[in-house]
Amino acid sequence: MTEQAEQAQRAQQTRQAGRAETPGIFDTHAHYDDEAFDRDREELLGQMEAAGIKRIVNASSSLATIRSTAALAARYPFLYGTAGIHPDEVGELDEESFAWLKEAAQGEKIVAIGEIGLDYHWNVEEKEVQKKWFVRQLELARELGLPAVIHSREAAQDTLEIIKEEAGGVVCDLHCFSYGVALAREYLNRGHYLGIGGVLTFKNAKKLKEVASYAPLDLILLETDCPYLSPEPNRGKRNSSLNLPFVVRELARLKGVDEDRIIEATWENALRFYRMEA
Repeated sequence: MTEQAEQAQRAQQTRQAGRAETPGIFDTHAHYDDEAFDRDREELLGQMEAAGIKRIVNASSSLATIRSTAALAARYPFLYGTAGIHPDEVGELDEESFAWLKEAAQGEKIVAIGEIGLDYHWNVEEKEVQKKWFVRQLELARELGLPAVIHSREAAQDTLEIIKEEAGGVVCDLHCFSYGVALAREYLNRGHYLGIGGVLTFKNAKKLKEVASYAPLDLILLETDCPYLSPEPNRGKRNSSLNLPFVVRELARLKGVDEDRIIEATWENALRFYRMEA
């Protein structure tokens, strides 16, 4: 190949890379394997690119959803997955299933361990059992060099203490963050991220609005947790990534910046958190 041809090829590659790196909305936490999408999943996911939704991470919560998430990720180029066991589901874990989880977490499009953590609202599993497997899964994230997606409901202090003591170099996303500024500061000062979704648009979400205003923009991730937690004006309906522009709008208002800035920043944040190439 001549030098001129090599230069032309490099220029083409640069142009292609530039197109690939164009920021879009990144839904960092969804559940498209949920039965709520069974009737129209393919049709809905087919609308994402045209709507500016560039990437989606489907979060696992059980051994079964790790399998269904991997199947979705294999089918859709823009969709990735996590592998982890939700605190309500840790009763299904033992050493054999944990070994399987470790293997599954090394799948080609698995980008994090999650969602893992503590849930003291439902207390489906005993607190000590939840803590045990939370710690084990954080250790797995550290071993595999993956970030962790954290579920914490009515378990503020225990979640913080475990992350402080056990996370080591694991970067965490506090998914669907629901605590106040003081706790947000503890995580943000340690370089962790806050996942923010539809709740931000609720009129009574004063605490989350304060957190979103306080948090540095480079440590905020957009998420839906769909099919749950639709933003206004679709509150109470099935959620999807197509609703994220409502969250972008409210975050832009709180931050005093334009919506494109929110999209660009949260895109870069998600790529950095999940250690993805643009």
